[in-house]
Amino acid sequence: MTYNQLTGPLPPTIFNISSLQYIYLFGNILSGNLPIDICKHNLNALHLNDNMLSGEIPSNLGRCPKLHALYLSFNRFSGSVPREIGNLTRLEDVLLGNNALSGNIPWEIFTTNIRTIDLSSNILQGSIPLTIGTSRNLVSLNLAKSNISGRIPSTIGNLQYLSLLILHSNKLIGDIPSSICNLTSLQYLHLSSNNLEGQIPNCLGHLSKTLGVLHLKGNNFRGPIPTTFSKGCTLQSINLNGNKFDGKLPQSLVNCGQLEVIDIGNNGIRDVFPYWMETLLKLRVLVLRSNKLNGGILSTSTDKLPFPKLQVLDISLNQFTGPLPSGYLSNLRAMTVVEGRRIERGNWFSNYQESIVFVLKGVELPVMRILQTFTTIDLSGNRFSGTISESIGNLNSLRYLNLSRNSITGNIPSSLGNMSILESLDLSSNQLVGKIPLQLTSLTFLSLLNLSFNNLVGQIPQSSTGQFPTFDNSSYMGNSGLCGFPLTKMCGRNEVRPLPPILPQGDDSGFFDGFVWQAVVLGYGCGFIFGTTIGYFIFRYGRPKWFVGLFFNVQ
Repeated sequence: MTYNQLTGPLPPTIFNISSLQYIYLFGNILSGNLPIDICKHNLNALHLNDNMLSGEIPSNLGRCPKLHALYLSFNRFSGSVPREIGNLTRLEDVLLGNNALSGNIPWEIFTTNIRTIDLSSNILQGSIPLTIGTSRNLVSLNLAKSNISGRIPSTIGNLQYLSLLILHSNKLIGDIPSSICNLTSLQYLHLSSNNLEGQIPNCLGHLSKTLGVLHLKGNNFRGPIPTTFSKGCTLQSINLNGNKFDGKLPQSLVNCGQLEVIDIGNNGIRDVFPYWMETLLKLRVLVLRSNKLNGGILSTSTDKLPFPKLQVLDISLNQFTGPLPSGYLSNLRAMTVVEGRRIERGNWFSNYQESIVFVLKGVELPVMRILQTFTTIDLSGNRFSGTISESIGNLNSLRYLNLSRNSITGNIPSSLGNMSILESLDLSSNQLVGKIPLQLTSLTFLSLLNLSFNNLVGQIPQSSTGQFPTFDNSSYMGNSGLCGFPLTKMCGRNEVRPLPPILPQGDDSGFFDGFVWQAVVLGYGCGFIFGTTIGYFIFRYGRPKWFVGLFFNVQ
C-alpha cells in the first residue's frame, strides 16, 4: 500500500494481526504517533518512511526480536533515538534520517549484525561512539547534517565491509584517522563541510581502486594532494574545493579514466594548465578557480579532441597570462554541438550529493544538479591579453561565458551572435574597442550582458525583439564613447539618423507642405483673443441672445 496518498493516523489494530510480518506503508500522508504496542507479534520489517508521522519513536520497538528492517526516515519524529534498538540482534537496517531527532547517538545501536545506519538530517549532539568499531558488518553509515561534533574515531578502521561513509555538513574536527586506510571496500567518502584539518592520508590514492567518490570540500586540509592514484583508479568525482592544499595538481589522476568531476577550486595550488587532463575522456566538470595557477594556455591543442565531454570549465581567479586561448576553447566538442544533442531531463550529478559554486549571471550560486545541457566557461580574473577570435562563435551550445577582468583588446567578434542559446555574456573590465556588434541582438536567450568598463564606442544596437531592450545602464557603464538608449547620452547626427515622419499619401498630401509650427501658434493666438471677447459680452450683458440661446438653451 505504498504511494497511495493514505491519510490519517496509523490504525493500532493492524498490529493485532498475528500473522502480520511486513508492513509497507511508505510514501503516504499518514500522521500521528506510532502505537506503543507495536511488537505484539512477529514483525520482521517496518517501512513507514516518507509520511508525516510525529511524536517519539517508542522504546517498545526493542521488543521486536525478529525485526530486521526499520525504515522511519522522512517523517517528523522527535525525541531521542531509542537505545533499546540495540536489543534487536537481527536488526540490519536502521533508517531514521530527515526527522527532528535529538540527543546523543546511542552506542548500543552499533550491533554486530547492523549493516545500514542512517541518522542524517537530524539535530543530534555529541560525537560518534567508539563502539562503532564493533559493527564489523556495517556497509553504509550516513550521519550527514546531523549536528555531530568531535573526532572521527580511529575504530572506524575495523569496518572492513564499509562501502559508504557520509559525514558531511557537521562539526567534526581533527585529522582523518590513518586507520581509514584499512577500509578496502570503501566506495563513497563524503566528509565535506566540517572543520577537519591536517594532511589527508596518502592511502586515499591507493583506495581509489574501489573509491568512486572522494569529497573533502570546505574543510581546513593543508599540504599537497596525494599523488598515489594508481592504475585501475575508479574515481568518478573528486571535490577538494575550499581547503588549503598547496603544491601541484597530482598527475596520477590521469590513471582515473572514469573521472567526470574534478573540483579543486579555492586552494593554493601552484601549477600550469593541466594539459594532461585532456585524456580524461569522461571528464565533464573541471573547476580550478581561485588558485595560483600561472603561465599561458596554447591557442591550439596537440590533441585533436581535447576534453571531448567537458561542459564546465572554470579557471577564473588565477594568474594565467598570454593570449586568450580562443582557438583552444573552440575545439571543446561538448560545447560546439547543439543540433541533435539528446536533452535529458535527469542529471548525472545528483548521485554525488555535492553542490558546486559557479558565478552565473554575475552571482555566485551553488548548483547541486548539473544537467547535460548545462555549459559554462569562466576565464575571468586572470591576465589574458590579445583579442577574442571569431572562432569562439563555434561554441554554439554554450550558455554562460565570462571573460571579465582580463586585459583583452580588439573588437567584440560578431560571431558571438552564433551562440544561439547563450544566457550570460560578461566581457567587462577589459580593453575592448570598436562598436557593439548588431549580431548580439539576435541572442534571444541572453538575460545578462555586461560590457562595462571597456573602450567601446558608437550607438548601442537597438532591437524591438529579444533581450537587448531589457538591459540597463549597468551593462554599458565605463564606456565613454557609447551613446543611445539606455544611456542618457544621446548620439550625434553623424551617428544617429532619425527616421523621417510618415506622412499621408495621395492627392491632398500637398496640403501639409506649409503646415508648420508658426501657423499653428498664430491660429491658437487668434482663437484665444476672439473667445475671450465673446465670453465677456455673453456673461456681462446676456447678448447677443441668439448666441446665448444656441449654447445655453435660453429662449
